[in-house]
Amino acid sequence: MDLDNIIKQVTAMAIEYAPKVALAIITLIIGLWIIKRIIKLVSPKIEKSTNDETLGKFLSSILGAVLKILLLFSVASMFGVDTTSFIAIFGALMVGIGMALNGTIGHIASGVMLMIFKPFKVGDLVKIGGGQTVGSVDNINAFSTVLQTLDNKRIIIANSNVTGNDITNISGQGTVGVELTFGIAYSADIDKARKVILEVGKNCPTVIDAPAQGVVVANLGDSSVDLATRPFCKSEHYWDTMFYMQENVKKGFDENGINIPFPNMEVHMMTNN
Repeated sequence: MDLDNIIKQVTAMAIEYAPKVALAIITLIIGLWIIKRIIKLVSPKIEKSTNDETLGKFLSSILGAVLKILLLFSVASMFGVDTTSFIAIFGALMVGIGMALNGTIGHIASGVMLMIFKPFKVGDLVKIGGGQTVGSVDNINAFSTVLQTLDNKRIIIANSNVTGNDITNISGQGTVGVELTFGIAYSADIDKARKVILEVGKNCPTVIDAPAQGVVVANLGDSSVDLATRPFCKSEHYWDTMFYMQENVKKGFDENGINIPFPNMEVHMMTNN
């Protein structure tokens, strides 16, 4: 086969398949844009119908994945690929991929478990893994859970790692007690310190009246008497309450001459006479 024949065949193939390739690319681009628009329009309706923002976002992510798979089938059919055979091949391929990506399938299964048992929902403040990861739930999709931290960082955790760890839902009950401990010197007046802490809690704009705040002696430490208190607030005011209490209790202690102990060291020097 001479060069001219090769060029003619390549040219003929290019003329035959170029429109199909161009149409497939255009279809893929437009299809992805349409899917994005569909998800954007449908997602609020799904959330409204389910009356659950978390479940709505999860179902929207599944719908997006299904539509993208259907789009790929459509693009493949433009090249004359038999979709029935393609689906069979795709199914076999998915089985093989599923075996290879066993962890990924586990993430999806864990996502379904999160939807069924609902240990938290979007907007809840949670601790994952014994408090190592703390943040507000921003999104739960088919593969991962996204948390937004207080300093506006995004933490993406695989769903199986979420369900495989301890989960503390700080926002779960609507109100939450803020656990705080303040150490005072052994020479300080406990009743006076208790009065200061309760007064700060009373003046805190985010602390609620019920359950009532109390102050107890939690521990007699090596160098301090530890007073524990638990003011309650709405879940969304957790951090505001914690920071307000810590700052203003310190100021109150200073104003009332209540010392907060700190580590110190005594050095004895011996001299030889």
